[in-house]
Amino acid sequence: MNSRKILRASLALCTTGLLFGSGVQVASATGQADERGAQAAARVVTYDSSGAAEFKDAVTQGAAAWNESVKNVQLKPVQPGQRANIIVVADNGWPRAQPTSLGNGRVWMGRQAVNEGHNTVRIASHELGHILGLPDVKPGPCSSLMSGASAGTSCTNQYPNAQEKASVERKFAGSKVYARDVAPKFALAVY
Repeated sequence: MNSRKILRASLALCTTGLLFGSGVQVASATGQADERGAQAAARVVTYDSSGAAEFKDAVTQGAAAWNESVKNVQLKPVQPGQRANIIVVADNGWPRAQPTSLGNGRVWMGRQAVNEGHNTVRIASHELGHILGLPDVKPGPCSSLMSGASAGTSCTNQYPNAQEKASVERKFAGSKVYARDVAPKFALAVY
């Protein structure tokens, strides 16, 4: 076996370990098998907004916007006794997200942007987008959720555009997980 194949096999094993060792829940969406007989699966990613203070409803609405927009991943509140994939907290800084791997990380609902007039649901949906693997797109129009604060305080769009939806759908497509999509990202994404 050449070194490329060994590297690919190692990455696949590590990726599987990251995904399943991270608490991401996998549930069958269609029950249909692909050409290799593997089950297609949608993922349920849980979030804990108990530390989100006054932003708890905004987080719920931001998760709902993603759930309405994509099929391959669903964001659900964590159940008692379960470990959440995403921890959401409130603080006095600027909103930000720190993905640790695809579908896992921490979101800070910063009051600074809210005090400047930015929409709380858009902020929540934007930061959850980072956890779902999307980068910032700045500057950008209001129609781009990932344009964040660069769209201005009048922008209240909480929904991903077609490109953002397609990117998340691809990243969470069934059981087909690619190393580039789940590699830990330790950079902080700021609204």
